[in-house]
Amino acid sequence: MDNKFEVPEPGNDLLEKADQVRIASIKVSQTENDNRIKALNFMADFLEKNTNEIIEANNEDYIRAEKKGISKALLSRLKLPKEKLNLGIEGVRKVGDLIDPVNHVQIRRELSEGLILERKTVPIGVLGVIFESRPDAVMQISSLAIRSGNGVILKGGSEANFTNSAIVEALQQGLHESGLDRNAICLLTNRKDSMSMLKLDKYINLIIPRGSNELVQFIQANTRIPVLGHADGICHLFIDYEANLEMALSVALDSKIQYPAACNAIETLLVHKDIASVFLEKAIPLFNSNDVKLIGDKRSVELGVKYEASQEDWQTEYLDLILSIKIVDDIEEAITHIQKFSSRHTDGIITENFNSANKFMNSVDSSGVFHNCSTRFADGFRYGFGAEVGISTQTLPPRGPVGLEGLVTYKYFLKGNGNIVEDFSTGNAFYTHKDL
Repeated sequence: MDNKFEVPEPGNDLLEKADQVRIASIKVSQTENDNRIKALNFMADFLEKNTNEIIEANNEDYIRAEKKGISKALLSRLKLPKEKLNLGIEGVRKVGDLIDPVNHVQIRRELSEGLILERKTVPIGVLGVIFESRPDAVMQISSLAIRSGNGVILKGGSEANFTNSAIVEALQQGLHESGLDRNAICLLTNRKDSMSMLKLDKYINLIIPRGSNELVQFIQANTRIPVLGHADGICHLFIDYEANLEMALSVALDSKIQYPAACNAIETLLVHKDIASVFLEKAIPLFNSNDVKLIGDKRSVELGVKYEASQEDWQTEYLDLILSIKIVDDIEEAITHIQKFSSRHTDGIITENFNSANKFMNSVDSSGVFHNCSTRFADGFRYGFGAEVGISTQTLPPRGPVGLEGLVTYKYFLKGNGNIVEDFSTGNAFYTHKDL
């Protein structure tokens, strides 16, 4: 996608939809916790009632996408079998079990006698979420938006239009049945609207892109709306010389093949030179039997890896059954490689030496650093967030999988009794700054 592409002005139809979502989001933000939980349960109920329609719509999308020849990674994300749909519905209900993120008092302070300051969490407003291919994301994002008191404008990839429309219709029915405004969830289905969304800074408070590096960079370059997201998922796993080899094999395999199209699957495996020969002797047949194409540096090729890596491979997010392997002299070289090529998503180490593990985890500046476990755990649902609206690799919060806590902001409430600043200037009043 060309970053110089001119973003079209939003048409009247889009402006009207955006305004409806804005108004609905204000209503949702003022609802009680119990009402938002009730809405989620109704949304899940209507997803269940419309299961057949959703699956039929997904089959139609899948057939069309296959004929167009889209990539295996996107096809994998597009497919929504009944089991995956049921997990999504369960996820909607579980978001209702989470602690209400709204109206948490973070600060309560007496500034002076009769002058009380509070800082409380409040909804962000309207979220604009642009994503590719994954219809299950519609359920995750919508449930998190409503639970946190926000409205949401969704734009999925055109390859999932039928599925997304069927899911959103069910979610809107659930909202309406619960007594909330169905306009709090809005789906856009044409490309022009998705581009024009970027100019809705009067209506949308936060843009969350979920997709390719190209998509995220384009959005960041073409909007004045704050953007939360990550471009790449170039994740690493380092096998230390003090690793339990059976554990290392199991974790490395899971990190790559459990779902290779995910952004938290590893793209590069770093192996300490002292155990490289023994490890690769076992690992290469294991990866080969799972149809993983192995690409390596010269030393790993000498030990049996079939294809030699180029410089480009170390900075490529394959999202497929392809894995780059590099043999390193020590933990310092592993850390240096990660610092150079990591997208700061998730990186891990396998070792029995806790000092080495701590050194690695404190040195690697990623949103997730793991010890002796699969990088595939980098996920909002697995973290107990109920679901995630996306993953952020920026240094400022929210960082990592973004759940409910990332969808609220805060504002200050100051309550007085006729207090004026002049009294403090003249010495008739004094600050106490006492936390209550």
